[in-house]
Amino acid sequence: MFTTSKLALAVKLAGVVGATSFALATPVMAQQNQEPDSAAEESVEKIQVTGSRIRSPNAVSTSPIQTVGEIQIEQLQQPELERVLRLLPGVIPGDNSSVNNGSGGAATVNLRGLGENRNLVLMNGKRLVPYNNEGEVDTSIIPTALIKNVDIVTGGASAVYGSDAISGAINVILKDDFEGAELEISHSRTDQADAQTKNISLTVGGNFDGDRGNAVVSASWLDRDPLLLGQRDLGNYGISTASGANFQQFLDGTPPVAPPANCGDQTPNVVAPGGGSGTTMPTRMQIPGVPGANGQFRDDGTWVNGDTCSAFNFNPFNYYQTPAKRWSATAMGHYDISDEHTAYSTITFTNTSVRQQVAPSGIFGSVFDIPLANPFMSDAARSAFITAANENIDGLNEQNAIAAESGLPLTWTDVNGNGVVDAEDRMRTTFFRRTLELGPRSTEFNTDQFQILVGMEGFITDEWAYDVSFQHGETNRVNTFAGYTNVDNIANALNAVDTERCLTGGDGCVPLNIFGGFGTITPEMAGYASATALSRTEYQQRVFMANIDGPIENFVSPFADTPLSMSFGYEYREDLSRFTPDECLKLAPSSCLGGAGGNSLPVGGSFKVNELYGEGRFALVEDAAFAEILELEFGYRHSNFDTVGDVGAWKLGLAWRPSSELLVRVMNQQATRAPNVGELFAPTTTSLDNADLDPCSVANATALAGDADLRALCVATGMTESQVGQVEDIIEGQINTFSGSNPAALPDEETAKTFTAGFVFTPEVSWATSALLSVDYYDIDVDGYISENSPQEILDGCYVLGNLDQCAQITRVGGGLLLDGSGISTFTTNLSWLRTRGIEATYNFNFDIGEYGNLSLNGNVNHYLEAERLSAPTSDIIDCNGFYGPNCNPQHKTRSVNRATWSYDDYSVSLMWRYLSDIEREESLVATTFEPFRQIGSYSYFDLFANYQVTDYARLAFGVDNLFDKAPPVVGGQAAATDYNAGNTLPAHYDVLGRTYRFTLTMAF
Repeated sequence: MFTTSKLALAVKLAGVVGATSFALATPVMAQQNQEPDSAAEESVEKIQVTGSRIRSPNAVSTSPIQTVGEIQIEQLQQPELERVLRLLPGVIPGDNSSVNNGSGGAATVNLRGLGENRNLVLMNGKRLVPYNNEGEVDTSIIPTALIKNVDIVTGGASAVYGSDAISGAINVILKDDFEGAELEISHSRTDQADAQTKNISLTVGGNFDGDRGNAVVSASWLDRDPLLLGQRDLGNYGISTASGANFQQFLDGTPPVAPPANCGDQTPNVVAPGGGSGTTMPTRMQIPGVPGANGQFRDDGTWVNGDTCSAFNFNPFNYYQTPAKRWSATAMGHYDISDEHTAYSTITFTNTSVRQQVAPSGIFGSVFDIPLANPFMSDAARSAFITAANENIDGLNEQNAIAAESGLPLTWTDVNGNGVVDAEDRMRTTFFRRTLELGPRSTEFNTDQFQILVGMEGFITDEWAYDVSFQHGETNRVNTFAGYTNVDNIANALNAVDTERCLTGGDGCVPLNIFGGFGTITPEMAGYASATALSRTEYQQRVFMANIDGPIENFVSPFADTPLSMSFGYEYREDLSRFTPDECLKLAPSSCLGGAGGNSLPVGGSFKVNELYGEGRFALVEDAAFAEILELEFGYRHSNFDTVGDVGAWKLGLAWRPSSELLVRVMNQQATRAPNVGELFAPTTTSLDNADLDPCSVANATALAGDADLRALCVATGMTESQVGQVEDIIEGQINTFSGSNPAALPDEETAKTFTAGFVFTPEVSWATSALLSVDYYDIDVDGYISENSPQEILDGCYVLGNLDQCAQITRVGGGLLLDGSGISTFTTNLSWLRTRGIEATYNFNFDIGEYGNLSLNGNVNHYLEAERLSAPTSDIIDCNGFYGPNCNPQHKTRSVNRATWSYDDYSVSLMWRYLSDIEREESLVATTFEPFRQIGSYSYFDLFANYQVTDYARLAFGVDNLFDKAPPVVGGQAAATDYNAGNTLPAHYDVLGRTYRFTLTMAF
């Protein structure tokens, strides 16, 4: 379709479109650089490249574009597109199968490390419906079996595609001319015969009505098995990032250090202190804010005031690979109504079910007002606790005075008025206890996504083409939370003075025994103390687009023959999203789910945008000395949002081809991203986020002893003098936060200035059938980026930098940051800036080795020069380039993929080398990190692939990932955010599965 007589040179220039192809390129791709034949000279197809809506014979990309083709995807044998894109050196892992604690049950892409919602994912140049309130796209809805190629354009593409294309756009192009039937069956499993993935896809299509139309239907099924941390040696240990506890046991192959007798030593996964979570078994009990009354029960029901005697190793329950099931179907077709007009349509439906699982729930520092006459507390424990309380009676009275002045509940209620603590009184008491009797916690993400696109394209005149389309997409997701404790019910169940009846909670309440070790909770108690909850997310997106493009014949440069090519368009989009939690999740401050990290409130909102855009390509010089072509590319998009008002995006670039072997390109753009529904309409809720150190806690006692100014800041943020340096530190790298849209400063749009410059060199050489080298520099600077301060950044801003505004964001209860009601305010708003700079290079060489076939060598290398962000002028710059930690999703300075492929007749064998440069702990955390965990050396993985065309209809492929079974690095369990730090390593970045075998059978007719 859409052909016209043009310069034969155009075909040659079109080869540049694929010039920066992904490192897995094959010899077939090199054919794009061959000279046009005579037939091509007579009729040259107008080409539309990703990053432009102009169909032009001079389809030269002014922005860097990487292309992942059908053959490259086949070589990887990955039925999930996210796993393919994750290998690209310029992509940082987003949410994926290696993310467990913190997963949204989706597969997202994080281009250039700027965030999953700062790149725009397209299918055939059209938007895909997001799966959540944050506007992120789940790439698992894209039918892998139908992919023709994937184009990734670097830099702001908002002038062409609209909001969100800050770091670039990912355009998945599907096969629209499929004929025949293709059945693909693939299977993968590790060297240990686990973590299997099964996939079956069937694609059927063909032409009809004398080849005027084509229709294709593709259906697929995927089943991904779980891999527990406990199925790998490394995942069986709770290794401390700070102290290295249990690291030597792992190296020696000996079990984790066991706790002393009578302190959980007979309970699975209970270990010695320092090797796991402080929410453990047996129960820890303390009076909040009174360090002198802080102890732990023993298995026999006694209570000992003082240091803890055990910790809980939560690792074995978690997943290295989350299980998933996916059903998807896609129907696509087009029909030539006439020679000038074609109707087209695409319908997709996907159902995905992803399960996330973490260790058993518990009582994670909740405070309950309990009668000291609770019947399950042994007399010896009650006596010891009362003695410890009376020894700290001054601290109790001080707490009561503060509570009375603030209108808060009293820490101690002197029921009998005798001035001392005794069995007749009530005490607000903090408990830490794993409820192993309830089993592990899990979240099931069940998602239905549906999208329909209808459109018409064709010619208005001989030269001017049009494209009009409408699309509607829906996401319906139900999350089921199970295995959690019910915090409200536990409060009732502890409010008892006999074993048969609760003082509150009604007849259904079952008194609870947590005053000892494993087994004190009976099935009847567990039934009342447990909770299951549901939430629902709905997202609807509608897009109408109308575009025309063609040449303005009278506007021609005096130094060229090709006239100005223009594209004009209008786009209307409306997004509507609703999040509806059940009553359990709504409860403040922490819902009824113990260990869920906070409560959830309904979120609902929508936005609409009307957009006008124009784009042009103008050949300044053609067929001149040192300028086969010099082309100017420009564009502007005006957007009117009903939320943030008018915004603009533009681009201006040059493509210069001094000879047939060299292309030089420069592009400068302004991109925009308007706030999404979640950023605009989220109410204030409590949740868990990542942090490493409370500077006012016992973990920093040495520094506090000699720093009067720091102690004063601690007191100013809600501590008493006696609490400074005594309260418990952050547990397992997680802290309470108050998050949501900032009611005092709703976010405005963020604006990015992006600059790219580079060259593509395709020399004709005698020693290779084809050769290609491309190098591009990129600079993306986002101003006023929409986000929230990390909790650690706020803690450091207050206690290290003395920023009083950040001190005001800290709320302490009982002097600490662990109890209900305490936490860090991390509201969503516009922060200062976000920046990334780097250099990316691609090479591709193909060799004809005569009777021995063909050899190709190709690769892609990305090197970051800068990856920084600043939240406020008074804060420190956070540098993530080459670092990992709670503030930094691990970002290697240099990543590359390199492949050598040998092809001979029906055989093909290739070896891919994946390289990750060394990476270091965030500089501010080096001193508090166990020395071997402060740096990870460079890593190299090798993957093998072999392909054999068995018959004309059958093809067999075999692959081995991580050929040499290289083990992942060990960094402990608190080295980075929980999304990316699990099982004592970084599973999304380093291979935790081990050597993996892949088999694929393809039958095509």
